[in-house]
Amino acid sequence: MFRNVAELVQIAEQQQIPISEVMILQEMDTKNKSREEVFSEMERNLQVMEDAIAKGLEGVQSVTGLTGGDAVLIQKYMQEKTPLSGNLMMDAVSKAMGTNEVNAAMGMICATPTAGSAGCVPGTLFAVKNQLNPTREQMVRYLFTAGAFGFVVANNAFISGAAGGCQAEVGSAGAMASAAIVEMAGGTPQQSAEAFAMTLKNMLGLVCDPVAGLVEVPCVKRNAGGASLAIVSADMALAGVKSRIPCDEVIGAMYQIGLSMPQTLRETGEGGLADTPTGRELREKIFGVSAVKE
Repeated sequence: MFRNVAELVQIAEQQQIPISEVMILQEMDTKNKSREEVFSEMERNLQVMEDAIAKGLEGVQSVTGLTGGDAVLIQKYMQEKTPLSGNLMMDAVSKAMGTNEVNAAMGMICATPTAGSAGCVPGTLFAVKNQLNPTREQMVRYLFTAGAFGFVVANNAFISGAAGGCQAEVGSAGAMASAAIVEMAGGTPQQSAEAFAMTLKNMLGLVCDPVAGLVEVPCVKRNAGGASLAIVSADMALAGVKSRIPCDEVIGAMYQIGLSMPQTLRETGEGGLADTPTGRELREKIFGVSAVKE
């Protein structure tokens, strides 16, 4: 039904339907399923996200001890002080990190679009929920909107760190969240595209350099960055700010940057933060000297 963001927005505008509806119709067509079946599948994803956030906010710890408990620290900070960036922003950060802490602790999460970037979409959703008071249907639609943009990225660039760096994972996830926030807040399909473009533009070139090759450091905190940028970009788009570079061209730029990115910065754990003295020390502590010499 659509191959790129321009076509996605055009369909939504011509038929006067939200982007989430375009994605629902496409899912019904490609999967040969009813609206109820497609919606029910996405609602199950929403429940997994909600459960993961709840678990993360209770406090979890990874087996390695590299990550865990930071989502709880942020919630405590919010209760005791007034966050400089505001409660909504820090709530999104906490819930995004909590989701990824659950992932690192081998809990169940919903990859959006990957496990390493699973915090951005649910973290922002369950934060803006407190301000926008959406219905359950609107929350499910949030995921369809995010999915529509993720569909475009997956078919025109990358969504994995191994293929295109963290710009492809947290960059895509934050941008997907930004587009979904705009629709939930009453913005237009074009404003969703502007928000997506502005988020992804600010993530271009982001490398994937997991310490010890694990999806923990810096992955958890990068989801915090993706979630916060998503909210900022959504606000800018809703204010009427536009991206000078069209959304599809931003995705194309991300693809070209990913192709030129060295292998050491694409999820191999061989460069960037993973290759710092502390990064190497942590890897040796977790896996032993032989693993470091390989």
